[in-house]
Amino acid sequence: DIKALFYIPSFHSEKYGMERMGPGVSLYSRKVLIEHKSQDILPDWLRFIKGVVDSEDLPLSISREKAQDTALIQKLRKALTRKIITHITKMAKKQTDRYKDEFYGEYQFFLKEGICQDYEFQEPLSKLLYFETSKTPKGEITSFDEYVGRMTPDQKEIYYLCAPSRDLALESPYLEVFEQSGKEVIFVYSAIDDFVMANLEKYQGRTLISAEKSDIDVVNNNHDDGKDKDGDDKDGEDSSSSSSPTKLSTEEATELCAWIQKTMPEQVSICKVTTRLASSPAVVTDNESSAMRRMMRMVDADSQSGGREGMPLPKQQLEINPNHPIIVGIHSIKDKEPTLAKVLTAQIFDNCLMAAGLLDDSRSMLPRLNDILLTVVKGANDHVSADSSDSGGDTATEEDDATTTTTGTTTTTDRKKEE
Repeated sequence: DIKALFYIPSFHSEKYGMERMGPGVSLYSRKVLIEHKSQDILPDWLRFIKGVVDSEDLPLSISREKAQDTALIQKLRKALTRKIITHITKMAKKQTDRYKDEFYGEYQFFLKEGICQDYEFQEPLSKLLYFETSKTPKGEITSFDEYVGRMTPDQKEIYYLCAPSRDLALESPYLEVFEQSGKEVIFVYSAIDDFVMANLEKYQGRTLISAEKSDIDVVNNNHDDGKDKDGDDKDGEDSSSSSSPTKLSTEEATELCAWIQKTMPEQVSICKVTTRLASSPAVVTDNESSAMRRMMRMVDADSQSGGREGMPLPKQQLEINPNHPIIVGIHSIKDKEPTLAKVLTAQIFDNCLMAAGLLDDSRSMLPRLNDILLTVVKGANDHVSADSSDSGGDTATEEDDATTTTTGTTTTTDRKKEE
């Protein structure tokens, strides 16, 4: 016989860096207090719950300060946890707006913590999660069930993208292939979301896949149909792509990948061509979780004296877009201007790390960026000087023509006067 009274406050006290809350439920037996704020009644992730539990079937220890039957306490713990999850699930179904605005906005962190800690209740807890997606308006969140309901029949996986904010997620190069194929992507913004996805692995038999993976099976309409925007076949153009200034041929792309690996042996493990990109020159794929790396750096910070040397970045898998002007330009100058080509390649690699959230300190790019800006300014000045020289010669020619014309006109006038 179990009697329980639970209360969910309108807010919790762990926000804004305040200390971690302790258990909030006390244990009674026959209306006699046995343990104040017991740690055994509910799992740690439900510490925001306040209330009391009274049971007449609990065998007590000799001191009457602790329940004696541990197995019975475990059964009691599971039964109460299941009851609380059922109550929250009913709220999410019957009072969806209230659940999203009042409960989920305040206590979503605890639900996600429960998924990472309490594997027995992962499935019911995953149904309570809500996220923004690439197809929902800003500020509107959707559940896994709603996402699955909008999936196309050919989509077998659930895709998610980790980013600091929605704006950065929409600008991410990892999103390009999904936009082109019309696939919806879940946006996750906090570090714990990354751990939630890794712990869940699947939802209703569908695998959760990060958009940063290299083996994503998504059809890219801009590359797979073999046609341009007007529907014309491009096979004839591809056969002569080596002479095209806007695209690298297969041989040129392979050659450039080999050159990049040779140029950056300490940073790049594999370099290959990809069709997943449209407006970005390159990405790194199959990289470690940026959230995990940040957490490891925080844990390791106290034992380090030399800064980030304690957490070296492993070699990355780089994928380049052979259609991008920057990639095409690097291929064209790598033999003529090898130093500039290496600087540009290093900058592209750092841009990829920044897009993946793996760049530990962006200040390391400043000297290189200054060199690139200096090269651009010098090139612009040379161009302006060349234009000025050309315009000066044209002006002199025009002045000579004008003098000849004026002289001819004067001569004609003098002849008329003599006549």
